[in-house]
Amino acid sequence: MLNGAGPSTDPRGPPLVTRGHRARCPPAPQGAPSRCRPLSSPWRRGGRGAVTSRSRRVGRCGGGRRFRRGLGRRHRRHRQQRHRAAMEYVTAEQLAGFSKYKYSAVDSNPLSLYVMHPFWNTVVKIFPTWLAPNLITFSGFLLLVFNFFLMAYFDPDFYASAPDHQHVPSGVWIIVGLLNFMAYTLDGVDGKQARRTNSSTPLGELFDHGLDSWACVYFVVTVYSTFGRGSTGVSVFVLYLLLWVVLFSFILSHWEKYNTGILFLPWGYDISQVTISIVYIVTAVVGVEAWYAPFLFNFLYRDLFTTMIIACALTVTLPMSLYNFYKAYKNNTLKHHSVYEIMLPLVSPVLLFLLCTTWIFMSPTDILEVHPRLFYFMVGTAFANISCQLIVCQMSSTRCQPLNWMLLPIAAVLAVVLAGLAPNSETLLLYLLTAFLTLAHIHYGVVVVGEPAEQALQYTALLAKEAHARLTRSGRRENRLAIRRSTVNNCCKYL
Repeated sequence: MLNGAGPSTDPRGPPLVTRGHRARCPPAPQGAPSRCRPLSSPWRRGGRGAVTSRSRRVGRCGGGRRFRRGLGRRHRRHRQQRHRAAMEYVTAEQLAGFSKYKYSAVDSNPLSLYVMHPFWNTVVKIFPTWLAPNLITFSGFLLLVFNFFLMAYFDPDFYASAPDHQHVPSGVWIIVGLLNFMAYTLDGVDGKQARRTNSSTPLGELFDHGLDSWACVYFVVTVYSTFGRGSTGVSVFVLYLLLWVVLFSFILSHWEKYNTGILFLPWGYDISQVTISIVYIVTAVVGVEAWYAPFLFNFLYRDLFTTMIIACALTVTLPMSLYNFYKAYKNNTLKHHSVYEIMLPLVSPVLLFLLCTTWIFMSPTDILEVHPRLFYFMVGTAFANISCQLIVCQMSSTRCQPLNWMLLPIAAVLAVVLAGLAPNSETLLLYLLTAFLTLAHIHYGVVVVGEPAEQALQYTALLAKEAHARLTRSGRRENRLAIRRSTVNNCCKYL
């Protein structure tokens, strides 16, 4: 009835009236039923006209229904946008592969086995069990980032350790040394905290190794300030090559795992972190002038620094990687058999090295000499993104893509520089490129880490809903509490 007279034909009954929407319901004529039903209506629960908590708030009169539809559409659009962004980085096959992943690693370093692991086993007992392992990982990474920017403030152009220049204060060296060792300790403790709290997940390993790939550039560039450049230091191009030695040593271990399925932890990492921390403290005590004197005959400390990095890579890291690969080949346990598929993860790092080295030699303004720290950071960020994509592929047992998309903007900037289209804007191009790569890599990390975590939380909520449906009327309260505890524990694994 249009005027409200006569009985209502809606099988759900008259709409619900609430305190905020009572004025919207017009009064019914005398002797006719009201067009709005009270909150005590018998149609409150069950059936097609069931009233939810939100419908009680917005009512069934006026614009409540339109409000709910609009809210649902906005929520669905937001989720679809996030899902599309995630699928740009991670395929459905890779997401499915994470659920089948099992961690497999071998650590045979005597320093790690007999010194650091007992120390970490003691340190991990200090942390409360509610502390998420990923928070420990991220805290250690932030300490390295803080060291990088702290040293950039006191030594922006790497001349602070040279003679006749203002040196870095001794207190800063002590802070950097302690924070570097703390970051190394947190990196070793996070996995033990995960196993201690039964919260080990593929997401945690991805988060840990992804940050490790970016941390390489931070601690290498920071330790460079102990020697610096100049007559008593190391040239910026030599450090560029040393940085690539460290980067290739890192990706070599994940190349092993991509082909063998086992992560062989490199010996050089533990030795270098302990040595670097000691060097920082010694520098604070004796001063940077102590590194000017020859170490043996005419062999300077800077030469010892360079020789140790190269020798560790050529005599320890590379031979052990090749030996582990050969063992998997003899045992017929390799995951890939063609030479192309085996070498595929190394294509993008090699191309990145060639592009950046070409830029250095062909730069009209000698960009590495003018902005070495920024150039190192740009290289390290692009390398970290390449490494993260390899880590995702080897953890999900999927094929690695030969080309990383970050090579395209680097190649475009190089083309502009070589063509002479912006002769006076090379520094601006470097700043813009570095900012773009940094923001893109952060976005990649947030999306890639967030998508598996969101799916895991949805799966946990689904399990809880199914368990609730199986509850019997007797013991409902006890089972509900147990399910809440298990749901919270499962969700905390991904925080």
